Amino acid sequence: MAPADDLLRNAHQSLPEGGLARKLEIAENEGRQLRVKLGLDPTAPDIHLGHTVVLQKLREFQDLGHRVVLIVGDYTARVGDPSGRSSTRPVLSPEDIDANAETYKDQAFTILRDDPELLEVRRNGEWLNMPAADLFALARVATVAQILERDDFAKRFAAQQPISVLETLYPLLQGYDSVAIRSDVELGGTDQTFNLLLGRDVQRAYGQPEQVILTMPILPGIDGTEKMSKSLGNHVGVTEPADEQFGKTMRLPDAAMDTWFELLALDDPGAGAGPRDRKRALARGVVARFHGEEAAQAAERRFDALFVSHAVPDDVEDYAVESDDGASVHLPALIAAAFGRSRSEARRLLEQGGVRLDGEVVASDAFDLPLDSLDGRVLQVGKRHFRRLVAASRTA
Repeated sequence: MAPADDLLRNAHQSLPEGGLARKLEIAENEGRQLRVKLGLDPTAPDIHLGHTVVLQKLREFQDLGHRVVLIVGDYTARVGDPSGRSSTRPVLSPEDIDANAETYKDQAFTILRDDPELLEVRRNGEWLNMPAADLFALARVATVAQILERDDFAKRFAAQQPISVLETLYPLLQGYDSVAIRSDVELGGTDQTFNLLLGRDVQRAYGQPEQVILTMPILPGIDGTEKMSKSLGNHVGVTEPADEQFGKTMRLPDAAMDTWFELLALDDPGAGAGPRDRKRALARGVVARFHGEEAAQAAERRFDALFVSHAVPDDVEDYAVESDDGASVHLPALIAAAFGRSRSEARRLLEQGGVRLDGEVVASDAFDLPLDSLDGRVLQVGKRHFRRLVAASRTA
């Protein structure tokens, strides 16, 4: 298979058609690497599996000897990418952005090769902290009508929802990133198509060869429908513990497994294995990618112990239980203190049957229990959170 065909595997679209093959041919004739760009705005501290779809494609470019330029958008994050938004993004402090930027780099290295010949990490504050005259020149590249063609802007404009002037600059600033690093290829999700295409316009305006764009499909979250997002609570973080990654993946609807296997480039045992075995293989593959094979096998054993055999883990943390009157304990208050939940959430868990003592569901109206009935028992909240209760009198 030709390098271009191999790189297009799993991709949603490459524009212009045939452009990637031409870029590869030019680079080979000139004896140089392609400069392959990805921009990440550090608006949250965690990278999840959805981000890794694009990062894995970048790794494929590295494996062919090309240079990845990872742009940490410390300046564009101050604007906020409006892609897919129905309202203006909240403004983050520079301190939060800087902290998130550092964790982004560390987490991206779980996928990318940290080789100075194959990886360049830049912050776009290096060039976007520009004089006003340069900003004015950049703003002349696109028209207001062109910017408002973006689907998210068009919808907000039609609904008479506010669009800040700063937001309309975002695609131009991202496009200027391509100028600053002389990008040959830029990658992004399908929701980034407008921004990536505008980057070609910006490069042309600055007299540079236009980049090829390669868009990757969006990975659904563990709900199987919505885009994976930490704000939606349907994500699997790349730095989460192995047990969390395994358990979350096992919640994925069967209908979404094909998409996960394909986009995450994990070995699929095939439909003949049955949905249960395929999902276990998927969960093991996710954990093994970030924690190793042994951790994946251990996570599966622990999952079976908790959810198949309903056994209590061996390493349950002790928690000292106190009583205001020396006789009874208010269970919602205990749950809130022991697990960092609110009392209202604790009551809701009780009402929904989500609280167990030694594996037995606690009655929904059991808000107050005798202290001596709790001593030495294991309190379980949800599926994965345990505390072994020890009466405070025994710990004194």
